[in-house]
Amino acid sequence: MAEERSPCPVKVVYFDCPSGAAGDMIMASLLDAGVSLDALRTELAKLPLTGWELVVREVRKGAFRATKVDVEIDHHAHHHHRTLGDIVAILDASTLRDSIKDKARRIFTRLADAEARAHGTTRDQVHFHDVGAVDAIVDVTGGVIALELIGARALHVSALPIGGGFVEGAHGRIPIPGPGTAELLRGFPVVDTGVKAELVTPTGAAILTTLANGAGSMPAMTVTSVGYGAGTRDLEVPNVLRCFVGEVADTAAQETIVQVETTIDDMSPQLYEPVIDRLFEVGALDVFLTPVVMKRSRPGVVLTALGPPDLAGALARVLFEETTTIGVRWSEWRRARLDREMVTLTTAYGALPFKISRLDGRIVTVTPEFADVTRIARDKALPVREVLEQARADARRQIGL
Repeated sequence: MAEERSPCPVKVVYFDCPSGAAGDMIMASLLDAGVSLDALRTELAKLPLTGWELVVREVRKGAFRATKVDVEIDHHAHHHHRTLGDIVAILDASTLRDSIKDKARRIFTRLADAEARAHGTTRDQVHFHDVGAVDAIVDVTGGVIALELIGARALHVSALPIGGGFVEGAHGRIPIPGPGTAELLRGFPVVDTGVKAELVTPTGAAILTTLANGAGSMPAMTVTSVGYGAGTRDLEVPNVLRCFVGEVADTAAQETIVQVETTIDDMSPQLYEPVIDRLFEVGALDVFLTPVVMKRSRPGVVLTALGPPDLAGALARVLFEETTTIGVRWSEWRRARLDREMVTLTTAYGALPFKISRLDGRIVTVTPEFADVTRIARDKALPVREVLEQARADARRQIGL
C-alpha cells in the first residue's frame, strides 16, 4: 500500500524523566530546547506578582550539561498560605492569554483536589504552603508559557520515578511521595528506580499529569531539538529532565486499498466463518457481511474484503474457492488511517493490552483487546460491559485523557 502524508508538521514535546520532574526543571528543559528567555520573561511579567526574578544559568549534573532555572524572591513576596481562590485571582488579574490562564487554572485545581482528597477536606479549604508561594506560581505558569512558546500541540511523558524515603513538610515527617503528589500520580505510569529522595514534586506532577496527552513510551516523531533541565539536588544519578521537541504529520496517513466483494444468495450460513478466516489468513485488512435483497426478493449477502492492492487476486481466489459465487468484483479506494500501536496499561483488573491511535501526535482512541475483556468478565463473573467501561476509564486516566 502506498502511503502519503501531509507535508505540514505538528510540534510535539516528550519529557523523559529518569530522575524525576519539578516545575523549574520543566521550564529549564524547554529553555534549553530553544524557548526564548526574553520571551518567557516578557510573558511572566504579565503576572501581578512583584519581588521576584528569573535567574538562568548553565550547570553540570554528572556528565550532563543542563540549564538551571531559579526564581529568586525577596522575603516579603514569599507568601506561604494562599488558597486556590487566591491563585486563580492572580491568574485572572494577569494579562496572559486565555489559553495560558486556562491551563494554569487546571493545574492548580488538580493540585487542590489532590491535597483535599489526601487530607479529607475540600478544594476551597486547602491552604497551599510551598505550592502557594511566588516561586511555585511562576514555575507552573512559566512551564505553561514555555510550552506555548515552543508551539507544542501535544505533550507526552515517560513513566515517573516515584522516589522514596521521608521528607519534613508542613504536616510533619511524611513518606515520599507526599500524599498530594501520590494522589496526582494515580493512574499514571510510575517506576521505582531505588533512589531515596523526593524525585517528583507536587508542581512537577501536577503540570505533567494535567497536560499530558500520553504517558509511557515516546511517540514516533522527528526530533528537532533536545533540552536538559537541571534539578536542585545532586543525586546518585544525573538530576536532569530531558525534553525532546519534534514533529509529526498533522493528518492521518493516507493510502490506497482494494475492495473485493461478491453477492451470494445460495450458500449455507455455516460456511461464512471459514471463508472469513481464510481471507484474513491471506492478508485481508477487514472482512464484513452486508444483508441485501436480490432479484425475485431473495435474501442475500454481500461479502466484502478490504486489503492492499497487490492482494486483489489472492482475495478473489479465496472467494472463488470457498463460496458458491461465479463472479467477483473489485475497486480501488482511498482511505485515511490513524497511527496506532499496542501498549500495556494498568487497570483495576491488572495489566491489559490496549490499541491506541494518534492524530497529530495526540491520543484519540484507547481500546482494550476485547478477548481479554471477555476473559476477565468470565473469570470474575462480571458483565462484559462493566469490565469494558472500567478498563477504558482506567486507561484514559493513566494516559491523561
